[in-house]
Amino acid sequence: MVADLSTLRTSLAGLLGDRLAGMEERLGELTVVVEADGMLDTLTRLRDTAGFEQMVDLCGVDYSAYGDGAWEGRRFAIVYHLLSVAHNKRLRVRIFAEDDGFPVLESVTEIWPCANWYEREAFDLYGIIFTGHPDLRRILTDYGFVGSPFRKDFPLSGHVEMRYDPEQQRVVYQPVSIEPREVTPRIVREENYGRG
Repeated sequence: MVADLSTLRTSLAGLLGDRLAGMEERLGELTVVVEADGMLDTLTRLRDTAGFEQMVDLCGVDYSAYGDGAWEGRRFAIVYHLLSVAHNKRLRVRIFAEDDGFPVLESVTEIWPCANWYEREAFDLYGIIFTGHPDLRRILTDYGFVGSPFRKDFPLSGHVEMRYDPEQQRVVYQPVSIEPREVTPRIVREENYGRG
């Protein structure tokens, strides 16, 4: 397996050239970091030339508190998990969005059509915009929802709740009806616990 990864590492370095921003091998898998400029051309090369014909998964990552807060790079990234059935190899491709305040990357639905719902999920949960996406709208949260739940700056509790009102026949927002409280686990032990 190590020989396969070193061969893959060498071939990817030759194929991607200056578009390759970094390469890391961990736990027997290879991760390449690619610049956002020209990402569609790079991913097309990986599909057509390197043989990674399938995209297995696409996930968003927020690095704002990564590694004990010592992260100094860009905040948002998309990680593409690629599979080459012909060569029996897997590859992770990480692409960082240039702007932390308004993360934007290009859509890969023209390269791998299965990316459609994965990109919608990353948009909904992380707020990452995919230009060129055919139908970029929320997939897991309410259309009127404000914010992105998986950003690490999102509040854990709110001041409004939503419910369906049968009289108005629509979803309405109202102040939270439950008093906020801190949930602390109660420890119950017998009187002689821990005594020999």
